[in-house]
Amino acid sequence: MYDLTGFQRDLLYVIAGEDEPHGLAIKEELEQYYEKEIHHGRLYPNLDTLVDKGLVEKGRRDRRTNFYTLTRRGRRELEARRDWEGQYVEL
Repeated sequence: MYDLTGFQRDLLYVIAGEDEPHGLAIKEELEQYYEKEIHHGRLYPNLDTLVDKGLVEKGRRDRRTNFYTLTRRGRRELEARRDWEGQYVEL
Protein backbone atom coordinates (compact mmCIF):
# COMPACT_ATOMS: atom_id res chain seq x y z
CA MET A 1 0.00 0.00 0.00
CA TYR A 2 2.92 2.35 0.63
CA ASP A 3 3.56 2.69 -3.11
CA LEU A 4 -0.05 3.58 -4.00
CA THR A 5 -1.32 7.09 -4.50
CA GLY A 6 -4.15 8.37 -2.33
CA PHE A 7 -6.46 8.10 -5.34
CA GLN A 8 -5.53 4.45 -5.82
CA ARG A 9 -6.21 3.73 -2.15
CA ASP A 10 -9.59 5.43 -2.49
CA LEU A 11 -10.32 3.20 -5.47
CA LEU A 12 -9.60 0.14 -3.32
CA TYR A 13 -11.96 1.35 -0.59
CA VAL A 14 -14.77 2.01 -3.07
CA ILE A 15 -14.32 -1.39 -4.74
CA ALA A 16 -14.28 -3.09 -1.33
CA GLY A 17 -17.52 -1.39 -0.34
CA GLU A 18 -19.51 -2.36 -3.43
CA ASP A 19 -20.56 -5.67 -4.98
CA GLU A 20 -18.60 -5.96 -8.23
CA PRO A 21 -18.86 -2.27 -9.19
CA HIS A 22 -18.36 -1.23 -12.79
CA GLY A 23 -16.14 1.67 -13.76
CA LEU A 24 -18.88 4.28 -13.97
CA ALA A 25 -20.25 3.35 -10.53
CA ILE A 26 -16.75 3.75 -9.07
CA LYS A 27 -16.38 7.06 -10.90
CA GLU A 28 -19.70 8.36 -9.57
CA GLU A 29 -18.84 7.39 -5.99
CA LEU A 30 -15.49 9.15 -6.15
CA GLU A 31 -17.02 12.22 -7.77
CA GLN A 32 -19.37 12.52 -4.79
CA TYR A 33 -16.46 12.18 -2.38
CA TYR A 34 -14.09 14.54 -4.22
CA GLU A 35 -16.90 16.91 -5.23
CA LYS A 36 -15.45 17.22 -8.73
CA GLU A 37 -15.42 15.34 -12.00
CA ILE A 38 -13.15 12.32 -12.33
CA HIS A 39 -12.00 11.96 -15.92
CA HIS A 40 -11.82 8.58 -17.62
CA GLY A 41 -8.16 9.25 -18.36
CA ARG A 42 -7.49 9.28 -14.62
CA LEU A 43 -9.84 6.52 -13.54
CA TYR A 44 -9.10 3.65 -15.88
CA PRO A 45 -5.28 3.81 -15.92
CA ASN A 46 -5.34 3.77 -12.10
CA LEU A 47 -7.72 0.80 -12.07
CA ASP A 48 -5.38 -0.97 -14.50
CA THR A 49 -2.44 -0.25 -12.19
CA LEU A 50 -4.31 -1.90 -9.30
CA VAL A 51 -5.02 -4.91 -11.53
CA ASP A 52 -1.33 -5.08 -12.55
CA LYS A 53 -0.28 -4.97 -8.89
CA GLY A 54 -2.57 -7.91 -8.09
CA LEU A 55 -4.81 -5.94 -5.75
CA VAL A 56 -7.90 -5.92 -7.98
CA GLU A 57 -9.37 -8.32 -10.52
CA LYS A 58 -11.18 -7.06 -13.59
CA GLY A 59 -14.06 -9.09 -14.99
CA ARG A 60 -16.30 -8.58 -17.97
CA ARG A 61 -20.03 -8.15 -17.49
CA ASP A 62 -20.73 -7.63 -21.19
CA ARG A 63 -18.93 -6.28 -24.27
CA ARG A 64 -18.92 -2.72 -22.93
CA THR A 65 -18.86 -3.13 -19.15
CA ASN A 66 -16.12 -4.38 -16.86
CA PHE A 67 -16.48 -4.95 -13.14
CA TYR A 68 -13.88 -4.88 -10.40
CA THR A 69 -13.33 -6.93 -7.23
CA LEU A 70 -10.61 -7.00 -4.63
CA THR A 71 -8.23 -9.94 -4.66
CA ARG A 72 -7.28 -11.65 -1.42
CA ARG A 73 -4.08 -9.65 -1.49
CA GLY A 74 -6.05 -6.44 -1.99
CA ARG A 75 -8.24 -7.23 1.00
CA ARG A 76 -5.19 -8.08 3.15
CA GLU A 77 -3.53 -4.82 2.13
CA LEU A 78 -6.63 -2.83 3.09
CA GLU A 79 -6.83 -4.61 6.44
CA ALA A 80 -3.15 -3.93 7.12
CA ARG A 81 -3.69 -0.27 6.23
CA ARG A 82 -6.64 -0.02 8.61
CA ASP A 83 -4.57 -1.61 11.39
CA TRP A 84 -1.74 0.83 10.74
CA GLU A 85 -4.13 3.80 10.73
CA GLY A 86 -5.67 2.56 13.98
CA GLN A 87 -2.34 3.02 15.74
CA TYR A 88 -2.53 6.74 15.09
CA VAL A 89 -6.19 7.61 14.85
CA GLU A 90 -8.73 6.61 17.43
CA LEU A 91 -12.32 7.49 16.59
